[in-house]
Amino acid sequence: MPTPLILYKIFKAGRVSEAPPEADLSLRTRVQTLHADILKVFGQAVAIRHIDAGSCNGCELEIHALNGPHYNLDGRGVKFVASPRHADLLLVTGPLSRNMETALKRAYDATPEPKWVVAMGDCGCSGGLFGESYATRGKVSSVIPVDVEVPGCPPTPIALLQGILAAVSPAGGNTTDPDAPGRANE
Repeated sequence: MPTPLILYKIFKAGRVSEAPPEADLSLRTRVQTLHADILKVFGQAVAIRHIDAGSCNGCELEIHALNGPHYNLDGRGVKFVASPRHADLLLVTGPLSRNMETALKRAYDATPEPKWVVAMGDCGCSGGLFGESYATRGKVSSVIPVDVEVPGCPPTPIALLQGILAAVSPAGGNTTDPDAPGRANE
C-alpha cells in the first residue's frame, strides 16, 4: 500500500484511542496522604515484586497501565523490584500453577517482614476459570497467606491501586469491595 494512501486512511479515521478515565479526587487525596505515610514509615518507596503464577497476561496489562503517565505509580512512592528480597509487597496474578507453587513459597519466604500479599484478578482470588484444573492449585491463598484480594477479570488499574493502598495503609488487610470497578460482570 503506498504511503499517501496509508496517511489518507489515518487522517480520515481520526482519533481511535479511548479517552483517559476521569480523575477521582478522593482517590488522589488518599494516594497523596498514603505517599506521605509511606515515606514516614519506610523512608522510601514501597517495593512490589510481581509474580506471574500462571496468568493469561490480562492482569499484567493492567499493571503496565499503572506504570504509565496517567497513573504515575512510580512517582507516588510505589516501585517494582526484581527480587523478593527487596520487596515489601508480593503482587500475585493468575491461578497458581503446580509448577509455580514452590517458586511462590520461596519468594514469600525470601520477602522480609513486614510483608503483604495482594492476589490480583479472579484467577488469583478464586482460581477463576482454571481453578479446578489438574494443572493448578487454585487460588493463591491455598498456598500462602493473602492480605488483600483484588477481584476482576482483569481488574481495572484503579481497582488494583485501591488494593495496593488497602494493603499498605495502616488499617490494611481488607479485601476490596466485590462491587468495585473492574468486576468481570461490568
